[in-house]
Amino acid sequence: MSPEPRIEFKVHFESGRRGRKRAVVGERPRSPAPEPGNLPRVSRLMALAIRFDQLIRDGEVRDLADIARLGHVTRARVTQIMNLLHLAPDIQEAVLALPRVEAGRDPVTERDLRPIAAIVDWRKQRRAWAGLIDDRTQN
Repeated sequence: MSPEPRIEFKVHFESGRRGRKRAVVGERPRSPAPEPGNLPRVSRLMALAIRFDQLIRDGEVRDLADIARLGHVTRARVTQIMNLLHLAPDIQEAVLALPRVEAGRDPVTERDLRPIAAIVDWRKQRRAWAGLIDDRTQN
């Protein structure tokens, strides 16, 4: 008697529509190894401010008071976070692109950015930002 023929292949499962699982032929794609260190808190807050702004624009929340209520924080804190949107676009981009912090404190904090965000003229903001970065990189 000859042995029965056998076919083998790898299968993994992915989430499909409406929470259903579906079988996919092949090995599960490997997720990249996480980068060392943590994103600076101010980068996460900048992203949060952008997300909050989009939620308001899309009508998913009515106003900042709704966000504060949903997030269990004060309206004043939400305002502080949203004030990061007053930064010049290139400064916002630089904040989002700050390098990961592997040890010690974050080089730039939200509190450092408050006086810069309060400046109306973007040219003056850029000079203040450059001064802040120069101070932090020299230490």
